[in-house]
Amino acid sequence: MPVRTGGGWQLMDLLGRLPERGVIEKLLADVRIGRSGALVIRGEAGIGKTALLDHAGEYARTLGFNVLTSAGTESESQFAFAGVHQLCTSLLDRSQALPEPQRAALGVALGVHGGIAPDRFLVGLAILNLLAEAAEDPPLLCLIDDAQWLDQASAQVLAFVARRVAAERLALLFAVRDTGAEDLRVFAGLPELHLEGLADADARTLLTAAVRTPLDEGVRDRIVAEARGNPLALLEPPRSVSFSQFAGGFERPDAADVPRRIEDSFRRRSARLPAETQQLLLVAAAEPTGDVSLLWRAATELGLAQDAAAEAEAAGLVEIDAQVRFRHPLVRSAVYQAAPLPDRRRAHGAIAAVTDPRTSPDRRAWHRAQAALGPAEDVASELESSADRARRRGGPAAAAAFLRRAAELSPDAGRRAERSLLAAYSALESGASENALELLQSAEAGPLDDLQRARLELLRAQLAFQTTRGAEAPQMLIDAAERLAPLDADLSRDSSLQALEASFHAGRLGHSGKLTRVARAAQAAPAPSADERPVDLMLDGLAALFAQGYERSVPILQRSLELLRADADRLDDGSRRRLWLACHIAATLWDDEAVYELAALDVRLAREAGALARLPAALNALASVLVLTGELSRAAELIDEERAITEAIGSPPLPDARLILAAWRGRQTETMELNARIVEEAVGRGEGATLGLSDVALAALHNGLGNSEEALAAAERPVEHDELTFCSVALPELIEAAVRAGRPERAAAALDLLSTRARASGTEWALGLEARSKALLESGPAAEAHYQESIERLGRTRMAVHLARAHLVYGEWLRREGRRQDARAQLRTAHDLLVDMGVDAFASRAARELRATGEHPRERTAQPSDALTAQELHVARLVATGATSREVGAQLFLSPRTIEAHLRSIFRKLDITSRRQLREMRLP
Repeated sequence: MPVRTGGGWQLMDLLGRLPERGVIEKLLADVRIGRSGALVIRGEAGIGKTALLDHAGEYARTLGFNVLTSAGTESESQFAFAGVHQLCTSLLDRSQALPEPQRAALGVALGVHGGIAPDRFLVGLAILNLLAEAAEDPPLLCLIDDAQWLDQASAQVLAFVARRVAAERLALLFAVRDTGAEDLRVFAGLPELHLEGLADADARTLLTAAVRTPLDEGVRDRIVAEARGNPLALLEPPRSVSFSQFAGGFERPDAADVPRRIEDSFRRRSARLPAETQQLLLVAAAEPTGDVSLLWRAATELGLAQDAAAEAEAAGLVEIDAQVRFRHPLVRSAVYQAAPLPDRRRAHGAIAAVTDPRTSPDRRAWHRAQAALGPAEDVASELESSADRARRRGGPAAAAAFLRRAAELSPDAGRRAERSLLAAYSALESGASENALELLQSAEAGPLDDLQRARLELLRAQLAFQTTRGAEAPQMLIDAAERLAPLDADLSRDSSLQALEASFHAGRLGHSGKLTRVARAAQAAPAPSADERPVDLMLDGLAALFAQGYERSVPILQRSLELLRADADRLDDGSRRRLWLACHIAATLWDDEAVYELAALDVRLAREAGALARLPAALNALASVLVLTGELSRAAELIDEERAITEAIGSPPLPDARLILAAWRGRQTETMELNARIVEEAVGRGEGATLGLSDVALAALHNGLGNSEEALAAAERPVEHDELTFCSVALPELIEAAVRAGRPERAAAALDLLSTRARASGTEWALGLEARSKALLESGPAAEAHYQESIERLGRTRMAVHLARAHLVYGEWLRREGRRQDARAQLRTAHDLLVDMGVDAFASRAARELRATGEHPRERTAQPSDALTAQELHVARLVATGATSREVGAQLFLSPRTIEAHLRSIFRKLDITSRRQLREMRLP
């Protein structure tokens, strides 16, 4: 435990912590040989987390490590990236070695220069590479104490780094107080070490060392029992009570919990200090950065002498040298909470008065806000400016905190309502929906003008959609759009498009007829204020689709896709946010080029922007498209990358592409297990669109396996509900299943709908599917002509799996016609294509048909690359293009050292020794 000696804070033996020390020392030994690691040390206040961090730091230094430290502070949680800045200040001179996007993002986040608000996970990648660079030689240990008090941006960035380290000589140790707070979920999934109380024997030893006077056996046992093995509870309370109190024990049986008791002991000890010393301690407690020069300037402002600190140091509460360090975070909170409110305001006022408004405007504004006796517009204005800076640095949570306080200090009711509304938007952006709702209620008290009131209703609708995906959200969004129509045409149209998206999400789980009603309301949206924009055309086209029918919507929607593809590198934010919707539209229109290009564009833009929060969904969409283009191994790579990123940013993995890939691979057990989980979650969230995706995946699975009745049942549901995307995708599956199940009348009805839509679309993909479907219902020369047309048209598309299936059904028909030689040619082509793609269920179906013609189908030849993991294959592909390790790392959000580690594994598995040999290999 840390104890005070003449020379400062020292460490005595960590009693009872041998196993925990072993875990840490093993982690550091692994790091020395290039195996990175992270560890979260959890436990209640006073249990010894900081002592273990101190031990880790001392032990690491003996091994030659560099050690960086940072500590969360409750009052610093409003300052975005404060924790990151504290940890990495000494490394910022290395930032010139970072790739430009990362260097720019880091500079904006830390306030070095202005710029567009960066994605916080791009900042995380910059920090990862900065730390990896610093850890090259010697290795590096990062110690983050009181991580539960880190600002939200720093917590997310450092948790991202901890999940992404791999082959660097780098370790991160977090100490987190057990509070049950939900915001600690950012560290969920990282390796944990939970500290329990000391055993009784160790507790007695520690108590004896702390008291240093004889204790009655019964009293000692009672103290040990009440401390429950908490080391600080054993060390501190005896120093805060008189010797006479030991006669009967120093706590009542109904005493507060251990952290409260420890805090009380610190409070009692500080209360015995001279008044001037207490004032100085309060200033130190109110200023969390530990800046000594700032402390002395504030002390001078209050007329306090520097020697007032001596008694606080002698009491073991604080140490002041190059930095201000409290004995324990509970000392800070005890001193601050015990001080009367006027004294607190006076301390904050003194700190604000001596804080440089040019270099630290936000901290100055925050201290002025805490010093304010009542409403103060000048202080509120400063806070509003701080909120703007926080938002530009990518800190919406910090912006919300500044604006909330600005609203509280606004003397004018209108400004108070306006700032509350702005704070609610920032809170919603940061994902703090409960805070957003509370601020919304504050803003609602008004007064608000018509535009502000309309924006409030829009925010309420967005909040409803974000939190529940509920059936009420579409109507709320349309109501907001109607209110905005005469006030802000573009925002009204955007709200209408959000309403259509919300209706699409709700799908069959929404109110019956809601999508049509929302579409008709959207058609009443005001005309756009600018020239043709893709998002305006999406709105008009989708409104026409659901209000007037497919054929009316096609020209408008095709024009929206055309504009998006023509202006891909100059899209505005609204268009970029809607690329996923554009992919759904392209699939609805059977536009294979557009769906591929737009899905790939979304991934590229997300990568270039470092938008890790958006990238998983983009990867998921592109992987789904790649399944249909027959690139299943590439789809698996992207799914693996998506999983790694979602784990790194602490989000649940997206199941959609996994389900589609498993279904097309014919893996029935995996597909059904995934599907059950997806359906349960979708129903719970009210997302009917996910049920449509589930159905088309099941239809493909069962058609591949030959389970026609199951395929028919699955395919009928998206068609029955006329679901965006999934109706178009399900129609050819329904027709094939119905024909094979002996239900030609059902197939014919579906073909009528498919033909109408295919003719309106006019794409080769649509017309090829129509021809294949017609062939299934025809006989004789007409059937053969349609089969051949299908192969010809689908051969001009990217949709390789549908081309292979056209060869398959043509071969099956030829065999039934008794034309075995012709059948073999088609079936052999189908089988070879399907095997090479990994579409195993349909390949097995082709193999059975081939055997029925008397030919033995070939087996797939094992490839050396089969031994590679999905991520290794992805790295190998990129390196084979000539990309450097730094370039590959930037694309995959990994450090160059981790890429080099993957390469060593790839070379070993492929039995090669150079990048040149890798470029010469034929990777699948």
